[in-house]
Amino acid sequence: MPESYDDDGSVGLVLATSWQAGLFVGIITLVLGIIVAANPTTSINVVSVLAGILLIFSGILQLVRALDTTVAHRAWSAIVGLGFIVLGVVLIRHLDVTRVLIALLVGIMWIAQGVIELMVAATERDREGRAWSIVYGLVSLVAGIVVVAVPVSSLNALAALLGIWFIIIGALDIIGAFVLRYVQKRAA
Repeated sequence: MPESYDDDGSVGLVLATSWQAGLFVGIITLVLGIIVAANPTTSINVVSVLAGILLIFSGILQLVRALDTTVAHRAWSAIVGLGFIVLGVVLIRHLDVTRVLIALLVGIMWIAQGVIELMVAATERDREGRAWSIVYGLVSLVAGIVVVAVPVSSLNALAALLGIWFIIIGALDIIGAFVLRYVQKRAA
């Protein structure tokens, strides 16, 4: 959490407004979680289309950059721009492929996260909460393997779980914002 201190050592404006920012982020995350959990298939399709639009937009920006005579390696910017646009159109046009790619990406990230957590737990034997790290690493690893093994079948369940996760994170953000507000009022 960002903190800044005034000349007298007191916490500055950044902290004073951060509880509102945390509350805002928590509410948005909570609402997003409810929407995704209630409509997992539609939500994945929306994410797929947004990913395609993002690539097309990035491609257009790369092409504009390639037109600037002061930019070095303009040809590479043009090639990357065209590639992004083509890939964006493919992602929008073939939502089934995009959905599978999203599932594979999430699965690979979970596998990597699980392996890293297990490696940390194995190397830091005196770490407090090591057992939780091992459990978390194993769950993440197994979930990632399942998603990578059957990405099409696991996609709707993955979206529903993501929605539930957003609901939990949003609720925790909201609680944290009110706790921070309470601490600030008590300190004042």
